[in-house]
Amino acid sequence: MTGMASTLAKKRALAAGFGSNSNAVKHLNQDYEQLRRQCQSQGQLFCDPSFAAAPESLGFKELGPSSSKTRGVKWKRPGELCSNPQFIVGGATRTDICQGALGDCWLLAAIASLTLNEDVMARVVPSDQDFGNGYAGIFHFQFWQFGEWVDVVIDDRLPTKDGELLFVHSAEGSEFWSALLEKAYAKVNGCYEALSGGSTTEGFEDFTGGISETYELKSAPSNLFNIIKKALEAGSLLGCSIDITSAAETEAVTYQKLVKGHAYSLTGATEVTYRGRPEKLVRIRNPWGQVEWTGAWSDGSSEWNNVDPSQRQVVKAEDGEFWMSFTEFLRNYSRLEICNLTPDTLTSDSYKRWSVCNYDGSWRKGSTAGGCRNNPYTFWMNPQYVIKLEEEDDDPDDNEVGCSFVLGLIQKNRRRLRKSGEDMHTIGFAIYEVPPQFRGQREVHLDKNFFLTHAQTARSETFINLREVSTRFKLPPGEYLIVPSTFDPHLNGDFCLRFFSEKQTEAVHCEDPIKADLSDEKVSEAEVDVGFRNLFAKLTGADMEISPPELRTILNNIVSKRADIKTDGFSLETCRVMVNLMDDSGNGKLGMGEFATLWKKIQKYLSIYKKNDMDQSGTMSTPEMRIALKDAGFTLNNSLHQILVARYAETDMTIDFDNFVACLMRLETMFRVFNKVDTGGTGSIELDFFQWLIFAMV
Repeated sequence: MTGMASTLAKKRALAAGFGSNSNAVKHLNQDYEQLRRQCQSQGQLFCDPSFAAAPESLGFKELGPSSSKTRGVKWKRPGELCSNPQFIVGGATRTDICQGALGDCWLLAAIASLTLNEDVMARVVPSDQDFGNGYAGIFHFQFWQFGEWVDVVIDDRLPTKDGELLFVHSAEGSEFWSALLEKAYAKVNGCYEALSGGSTTEGFEDFTGGISETYELKSAPSNLFNIIKKALEAGSLLGCSIDITSAAETEAVTYQKLVKGHAYSLTGATEVTYRGRPEKLVRIRNPWGQVEWTGAWSDGSSEWNNVDPSQRQVVKAEDGEFWMSFTEFLRNYSRLEICNLTPDTLTSDSYKRWSVCNYDGSWRKGSTAGGCRNNPYTFWMNPQYVIKLEEEDDDPDDNEVGCSFVLGLIQKNRRRLRKSGEDMHTIGFAIYEVPPQFRGQREVHLDKNFFLTHAQTARSETFINLREVSTRFKLPPGEYLIVPSTFDPHLNGDFCLRFFSEKQTEAVHCEDPIKADLSDEKVSEAEVDVGFRNLFAKLTGADMEISPPELRTILNNIVSKRADIKTDGFSLETCRVMVNLMDDSGNGKLGMGEFATLWKKIQKYLSIYKKNDMDQSGTMSTPEMRIALKDAGFTLNNSLHQILVARYAETDMTIDFDNFVACLMRLETMFRVFNKVDTGGTGSIELDFFQWLIFAMV
């Protein structure tokens, strides 16, 4: 219940504008300004209780408490490492980022690209932080996390070994913004070790809120150089890497000093005149701050002697940066990643802005975790979204008519789960054209029959176990259904689905409406036949009424004799719900007519149960239950199905008969109570606290 309340509170906060970069959510409810003032007034340096200077903040395995890599680690503040620590000196530059003993080169490549755009940098690294007057050992940074910006507070105690920073550091050793940024990012992901291994796009997105595209350079499009130039001009962040063919090649250095399995950032693209012809060049940054390409166009290579001096002055490279020809780039590197920025990131009107839609969702075992199309029995249970494409692109360089958009699916918080032995799921999505009869409808969740009879129009390039899978599409105008899923069914997870489109686009979450077709088939005492009267007299005591304990005994005696249904017996709580629903007199017992009505209802539910027990196992699976609920007159959305599965399903995701009846009785009670209070049929009711407690206890 507290989880449901938290979800509702979060939705309301987002609707009120919380979660934007200018109004970031306070991570772990820590308020930077308040904590800073408190430390200043007490004359103390901040010590963060939520990310302690302790082994658990370093890691859990390779950097765990018993690892040799963490032996002798001491946490020190910058003032203990140098006489004059600085936060940023002369602006943040790419040389401020040198890799330490952590495999997070993907993150450092993203940080290096971040320094190329002052506006983007300012969103991540709030200004007015330093070691001068007002220093209190506290700093803060802002990261985009799955649809919202969070403000992360840290103290400045950093892990060191032999007097040197253990992880990221600046080249000169007295500048600490990059080390503190890495610590804040480690905190939001659980620990430093959680940052080991990843894709540069992950860092790109968490620093911008943008969406990334990946290009395999062996099959690069013919206009890729122009794509790179436009992306750099638009302030996009770019990264590249070289694949490895075995674990032994990890960070192996080629004879021309390129590092395999290592994340680089691409920081520039230009054309120079070389021996009378144009030569395309790209500039690459190694986050190690050293080990540079030694081939053609590297620092001091002979090719530069044949370039006009005026062009040579414009084309610059810092230490750790190098130029290479675009042809060599395609030949040597395996992959290019580009992060497109959100409209609020771009401050110049000269940039072409994307239209952005963002949705949060979840996969839950037994209700919404249907797996990929290989699982036709459950695939339809996944969350569904519709995107409406109306305006075609106006791109004169492209003869292909259609509507362009980038679709990205991110799985949430998987790095944090590494401590408990979990990692990334394998995720992807399928796209279907919405058939004419469903166009314009939003309150519809397409069922199994649709997916068995319709082919997908497009899909993610692959299902992959990365944090995000994203693909660029160009489709004809129309309505399209998006189904995000894990590859295997029955896996729990949370996700964020994003649409970046060149034109204004409508995207909505498709859900069945919440409604119930409740029959009022009451059986009066006059309608009860003689046989049932005699049975009722035998079942009841002298009061001729049935109490919840008596009802429990009656029902369990009946179902225990049936071999075609499985049950562990009706609980007293379920019987109380039944009595409460059927009791018109309010005395907490059932008279003859009330019991006859209940018996008729149970017979109906038994018929539905047996009809949907397709394999005649005596129980229903959760997909069968979802269909059975509709047969019983209840149309529910994904959130309610998740709650019902969590409450009524067994650990093997089956529902026996007593739990099925309990579920239906509870649902009917809740619908009837609401409808009785909602006298105007408005779809909403207002309760005071006492009334809320009364209804919650039903």
